[in-house]
Amino acid sequence: MTGTAGAVPAAPLTARGRRQALDAAHKLAAEPISRIYSSTALRARQTAQFLTATHGLDITAMPDLVEVGIGTHEGTRDPAIRARTADVLRAWMIERDLGQCVADGETGHQVLARMTTALQKIASAHPGETVAVVGHVASPTVALARLCSLGSRVWGTPLPHAWPFPVEWDGQAWHYPTWPAVG
Repeated sequence: MTGTAGAVPAAPLTARGRRQALDAAHKLAAEPISRIYSSTALRARQTAQFLTATHGLDITAMPDLVEVGIGTHEGTRDPAIRARTADVLRAWMIERDLGQCVADGETGHQVLARMTTALQKIASAHPGETVAVVGHVASPTVALARLCSLGSRVWGTPLPHAWPFPVEWDGQAWHYPTWPAVG
């Protein structure tokens, strides 16, 4: 699915994705994970399956964790749409213009609202616990950049695929102490 724009909810993991998911599961094997949450997208659920093998937990799929939707252009390989998608993400991150969208897709306001709702539900259900959340790249990058007050400092360093990282809720604010390349 390389070069494909949008959420592409039925796309399965590639061989590389399976290797990344297995590696992530090994990195998290010793963590006291009490619950596994996943986007409803197939590749996210397949990634989460690797965690079930090491933790013996079921997966709770949450629609609010899906990737940024780009409407009628979902799954396109059109370079113009991919460029527009990058422009929209840049506007959200750099100019903080969350009103933009690709065609009839989601605005940054919609992505931020649904991701915040999902993360708040998860945090409220598991105070003081460690949970695994398996999502995508753009939607959590946009949400966590805002929620953790990282802003445009994360532009050019989106969350890596299948790489475990801590996000903490202290009851008042979100913290992400180890964003790649952010000092």
